[in-house]
Amino acid sequence: MQIDGLSAIVTGGASGLGKAAAQLLAHRGAKVTIFDLDETAGKAVADQFDGLCIGVDVSDSESVDQALNKAEDTHGTARILVNCAGIAPGAKTVGKQYTPHPLDTFVKAVTVNLVGTFNTISQFSARAAAAEEINGERGVIINTASIAAFDGQIGQAAYSASKSGVAGMTLPIARDLAEHKIRVMTIAPGIFLTPMLANFPQHVQETLGAQVPHPSRVGEPSEFAQLAEAIISNPMLNGEVIRLDGAIRMAPR
Repeated sequence: MQIDGLSAIVTGGASGLGKAAAQLLAHRGAKVTIFDLDETAGKAVADQFDGLCIGVDVSDSESVDQALNKAEDTHGTARILVNCAGIAPGAKTVGKQYTPHPLDTFVKAVTVNLVGTFNTISQFSARAAAAEEINGERGVIINTASIAAFDGQIGQAAYSASKSGVAGMTLPIARDLAEHKIRVMTIAPGIFLTPMLANFPQHVQETLGAQVPHPSRVGEPSEFAQLAEAIISNPMLNGEVIRLDGAIRMAPR
């Protein structure tokens, strides 16, 4: 699918992987709307390319519905959706002093990362499915999982479960939406230089990067965005999860 001139939604576009995706899509000529809880940071990004930012809770149906309506009023029906909104809580199944994993932490991870992703997918798709075809397609959806979906480490039960769900629903949703000519793909990033990692001391970043076989460094958000662009542009990419990780397989800790 072409990018130039299309309306695109990027959730979690205020920072990290989402920010890089929003910037690249805008650079390629897309009319980008950022959905993010941090509306101030998101607006600062959107202002770089005359885009739009809307404060959105992706796990809330009404919040997403209203935001999609606003984005459509400004940029037309969205044809590209990049889901990057997410959280990464950490807690062991049994913690110190034999305390159980806080259930609300687990529920929140699944609600934001998995339910939130599905919420935006379904509402975006309902609109794109009713739109006209563009060169045999109506839309492209790119989700963000994580290598934690496959190599979850100690303390990542909630995060891994939520990201496994994102990976697992990719194929059935792609099959659901095939009749509407909407493609669905998922990227599972490895160790990337997100805001959380950027706060770590330099030697910690280098140690983490050294675990990656090749290239032996942390990933750059721009490399995530490059893959998103390739997925959008290649009509045969559908229903698959792509690990973007330099061949790393995570150890237990």
